[in-house]
Amino acid sequence: MRITTLLALLALLFSCSPAPADAPNDLDPAELGPNAAIIRNPVDDGTGVTDTATVARLAFATPEFQFGEVPVGEVVSHDFHFTNTGRVPLLITNARSTCGCTVAAYPETPIAPGDSSVISVNFDTKGKYGRQRKPITITANTYPATTTIYVDGTVINE
Repeated sequence: MRITTLLALLALLFSCSPAPADAPNDLDPAELGPNAAIIRNPVDDGTGVTDTATVARLAFATPEFQFGEVPVGEVVSHDFHFTNTGRVPLLITNARSTCGCTVAAYPETPIAPGDSSVISVNFDTKGKYGRQRKPITITANTYPATTTIYVDGTVINE
């Protein structure tokens, strides 16, 4: 039984290619949806020319929130206000942190050039002690495609 399991594991390990999977080349871009091309490469219009001037841009009033000292178990909440200072609508596709204790809510509809919105972040301090610096990485049709904001402070045990 053990040899069979070992052979199955070896077959699984060596049967897969280590290269990342390619996107289907035979699909019409229209089949992928209206935002697929923007999300995949916001600075490529299909001509092979990179144009970073005509992308969406995230401009935060403050990209870091200092919450000071809070007792363990408290939930720290903060709204990060931002403006799309780019030339095309901003489409945020993800906002995540390095652990489940920090959760971000972001607008799921496009933000027009010049318009503002909010990314709301909640950091649950349960089980956390000492200095905490939690990054929230935002993926959008910007260049570069990711922007990081931070929640920073100290959790004290009362």
